[in-house]
Amino acid sequence: GTGEIHRVAALFAQQSTMNHVARVGRLSKNTTAFFCCDIQEKFIPRIQAINSVTYVAKYLSKAASAMKCPVIVTEQYPKGLGSTVKEIELPSTAKLFSKTKFSMMIPEVVEELKASPEIKDVVLYGIEAHVCVLQTAMDLIELGYGVHIPADGVSSQRLADRMYALERMRQIGAYISTSESIAFLLLGDATNENFKEISNLSKIERPDSGLLPFPV
Repeated sequence: GTGEIHRVAALFAQQSTMNHVARVGRLSKNTTAFFCCDIQEKFIPRIQAINSVTYVAKYLSKAASAMKCPVIVTEQYPKGLGSTVKEIELPSTAKLFSKTKFSMMIPEVVEELKASPEIKDVVLYGIEAHVCVLQTAMDLIELGYGVHIPADGVSSQRLADRMYALERMRQIGAYISTSESIAFLLLGDATNENFKEISNLSKIERPDSGLLPFPV
């Protein structure tokens, strides 16, 4: 009857509102994990704006550590491409996995996520943007996770690949932002216990991101 139709319509309206809220891409430290993708020694000389990528990885490692967010790190064929670069200063709690698959979503990482059902969002950064980062984002989004990409923390050997990888990830529903914006989304309030530490980290001069035609 009419009452049942109205009830169903109300449920759809409520669901639509919930979906709309979900799509704005808010972050909470209690439901967010950080994924550091393949920032390895042999890649370093070949990657555009690599100083920005390593700076952002270090910045986000410290932010994740301060806010006690889990950090997952992968290395693509480390025997040939080397280890994760030391200057990132990964937190002691970071979990490191080697892989040959381009996506970070190897079975061990999938199991880590299954063991932490509270995780709803992933901050994803590293190299290369158009291969391993993109394919990780695709896998995560297909599984229902919110994916947040700091544009200053991903790159490739060629600028065109970097640019179109960011556009491709935006097309599939990833949130493209910057490392500082993501950190402050997680803080949410200047009264947050981690505000001073993150704020001080954000005052450090950072390398040019290579995202604009002039340094900023």
